Amino acid sequence: MLQSKLFYKTTKEKSAEAEAVSHDLLTRAGFVDQLMSGVYTFLPLGFRVLKNIENIIRKNMEGVDGQEMLMPALNPKENWMKTGRWNSLDILFKINGSGDKEYALAPTHEEVVAPLAKKIIFSYRDLPLYVFHIQNKFRDELRAKSGILRTREFMMKDLYSFHTDQADLDKYYDKLVKAYLNIFKEAGIGKVTYRTFASGGTFSKYSDEFQTITDAGEDIIYICEKCGLAINKEIKAENPVCPKCSSDRFEEKKAVEVGNIFKMGTKYSLPFDLKFKDKDGVEKPVIMGCYGIGLGRLIGAVVEVNHDDRGIIWPKNIAPFLAHLIQLGDNKKVEAMAGKIYQDLQKQGIQVLYDDRQDKSAGEKFSEADLIGIPYRIIVSEKTLAKNSVELKERNKNIAKLVKVKQLTKLLK
Repeated sequence: MLQSKLFYKTTKEKSAEAEAVSHDLLTRAGFVDQLMSGVYTFLPLGFRVLKNIENIIRKNMEGVDGQEMLMPALNPKENWMKTGRWNSLDILFKINGSGDKEYALAPTHEEVVAPLAKKIIFSYRDLPLYVFHIQNKFRDELRAKSGILRTREFMMKDLYSFHTDQADLDKYYDKLVKAYLNIFKEAGIGKVTYRTFASGGTFSKYSDEFQTITDAGEDIIYICEKCGLAINKEIKAENPVCPKCSSDRFEEKKAVEVGNIFKMGTKYSLPFDLKFKDKDGVEKPVIMGCYGIGLGRLIGAVVEVNHDDRGIIWPKNIAPFLAHLIQLGDNKKVEAMAGKIYQDLQKQGIQVLYDDRQDKSAGEKFSEADLIGIPYRIIVSEKTLAKNSVELKERNKNIAKLVKVKQLTKLLK
């Protein structure tokens, strides 16, 4: 991508409205644009990160046999009346249509997927079944804040699992825990993201949240100093000792929730009469599980964890580009070499942003590169070409090194 053609704008000044570091940096670096409170446009840089996150999630969900589909955001009132959530869910957006029809903008999809599964599941031979989708959700948050960490419209991955019994759900649930931890590892926040015991509410004794340590977090979690298990505030109030090792020594941390999983049992299968016949022909309710990750929130959490006073430091797996190629000066030889490197990198499948702008100083280019935070910075100048080299610097390191032009592609791959 030529930076001179990129649809974005950076700003030097910190936003007075930004409550979180991620909000400030993503806005100033040209990744997102705020349309109104809780609603954001993902600009080309941000959209590339979003798609990289999406692909990591998709790969891991397919790895646990999830089948991807897409369910509608516009839902009939009747489905939400059946579960009782039309009147009880305070964040539900409701829409009046023509002919006195009423609809909900889905904040989640149990009311869609359960009656859908009823058309597919009849026998124990149809189970287990796992389906997921990645789609925009809508929640009428009382106070949308912290940029893309808490919004009113957001993209979310939901996977729903359907089982014959609790034992089968438990077995699959453990697989999802591992898949989630792998997603956060691949996204670059694995070392500061904890599986956190939370109340299961009406579903079960416990559910699982995945909490990332950050000062921007709205949640408080308690990490057991003995075994490393985390519990949330609600669990600690109910039981002041660790559920795993019974220790009473915890480290208190602020955190943001980046995912959650629930064993829902029959809470959403029974209202829609979702049942199956077992081997003996006896009709039984289908047991369900639910597993969610908010993509925008995950991106926000990544930036909260990976930044410095100059800007974002993107992990390689989700960065908008792997390399940021910067041409210094208007020397024809420099321009020709930078153009050749740009073409060669692309031919090798290396995603590169090429700063070909002639109206920016070296200082402006470097400052903007640090703000955007692409993992590798490649500088082509008269000075480097005198040694048949380029200057290569990793965003998370302070030291740059000269690399022979012929070796560059090999080093990046």
